[in-house]
Amino acid sequence: MSERHALYPGTFDPVTFGHIDILERALRMFDRITVTVAEGSKNTLFGLDERVAMFKTAVAHWNQCDVVPFTGLLVDELHQSGVTTVVRGIRSVSDYEHEWSMVGVNQILFPKSEFVFLLARPTMAAVSSSLVRDVARHGGDVSQFVLPEVATALAKRFGKGAP
Repeated sequence: MSERHALYPGTFDPVTFGHIDILERALRMFDRITVTVAEGSKNTLFGLDERVAMFKTAVAHWNQCDVVPFTGLLVDELHQSGVTTVVRGIRSVSDYEHEWSMVGVNQILFPKSEFVFLLARPTMAAVSSSLVRDVARHGGDVSQFVLPEVATALAKRFGKGAP
C-alpha cells in the first residue's frame, strides 16, 4: 500500500491553534502531511522564514509532518512534490465559497488534484490569523489562539513586550 500524503497550504501569518487543529485531524487520514507555507503578499506581518519557523515549532512533536516554504502556484508545488491531495480548513460559508473557486482553477490547471475540506471546530471557527494580529496589535491577550512562541513573536512585533 502506498503512503497517503497530502499538502496543507496556507500563509499562516501567524499559525493559530485552528491551523494546528486542522493539521492534527488531517494526520488521522494521511500518513504524511507537508505544510506548505506560502510566500504571501506584501501585507504579511511575518516573513516567510519566520512563518516556517513558527509552524515547525508547532509541529516538532509530529514526525510525519514536514514544513516547507513555497512561492508561486499551488499546482506547481503539487507537480514538484508528486502529491495530488490538498487539505484545507473551512471556518465559514465565505471560506467555502473562496475555496470552491480556487479548487475549480486548480483542477483545471492540475486535473489530478483532489481537495479535502475539514470544517473548523465551533470553538475555532471565529479564529483567524488576521483577527489574532488585530488583537495582538492592540495589546490583547492572544494566548487562547496561538502557541506561546507565536504570542511572544507577536508582542515583539508590535512593541508590546512579551505576554
